Amino acid sequence: MSNTETNSDKDSTNTTVSNSSTQPGVRLAITGASGRMGTELRSMANEKTAIEFVLAITQTPDSVPAPKPDSVDAPDAIIPVSGEPSETGLEGSLETHDIDVLVDFTTPDASIEYLDAVDTANVDVAAIVGTTGYDDAQRSMISSFAETTPILKASNFSRGIAALRRAVSEVVSTLPSYDIEVTETHHNGKRDAPSGTAVTILDDIESAQNNSESSTHVHGRVGDAPRHESEIGVHARRAGDIAGKHEVLMAGGDEVLELTHRAGSRGIFAAGALDAAVWIAGRSPGEYDFDAVLDAGTDTTEYNEDS
Repeated sequence: MSNTETNSDKDSTNTTVSNSSTQPGVRLAITGASGRMGTELRSMANEKTAIEFVLAITQTPDSVPAPKPDSVDAPDAIIPVSGEPSETGLEGSLETHDIDVLVDFTTPDASIEYLDAVDTANVDVAAIVGTTGYDDAQRSMISSFAETTPILKASNFSRGIAALRRAVSEVVSTLPSYDIEVTETHHNGKRDAPSGTAVTILDDIESAQNNSESSTHVHGRVGDAPRHESEIGVHARRAGDIAGKHEVLMAGGDEVLELTHRAGSRGIFAAGALDAAVWIAGRSPGEYDFDAVLDAGTDTTEYNEDS
């Protein structure tokens, strides 16, 4: 990690610890702790014996149970974020609470700030990144951080999506001449389109096609829009509170093949991210992906939708 000195004055914004867990486990910080994914992560982290939920980082601290002795639901400390994350003195909090892993499901700009704090802290902190929508410059920054920090970044932490991606790659390589359409559907609050998972699936398709030239992505169609041989149709839908649905349609030779994954809740993504947090703790700096967690067979607890 970086040897940059930390300014202790930045710690004054913290709601400090009064709950010291005695259970051994990976010491976890969660960004966006009051958001959709943050809430799922908090709930599930409290049920995992392999994890100690230590820091909640959030713009709305009143939405997170306050630190108190012997609480199994509250973190040891809440770090309120107002304005730029860089102004919170997060690196000092990571050091004070001896954090092992930070889990981030926020926005690209905020995520880069959090990863910078992880990289700057004078303790060995790893990062699990589920944020999507980065631009090329931000992806380059993440790669730079990974030179000194272990970072596992994935567009989706579902085991089913991982299986879907492998199936898509095999089918595309087997049926290279078939037309392909990719459709993703999410809740009405999702900002980036197409989804990070859809972008990853498109990358998988192009790798499996093994063409010298990249396919053209056509985002929806209107008017006179005949299909061209090298194109892949890409469609994004937003409605209600849909956790996530991804469809790959392939057609040719008088037949149609459809591969679909539906997420019943965000709990499946939280479970995968926490499995990844347990897996990456203590590893060497570098960029990792979720396939490494799956191949290792890491599964700290079976997800129960009713839990």
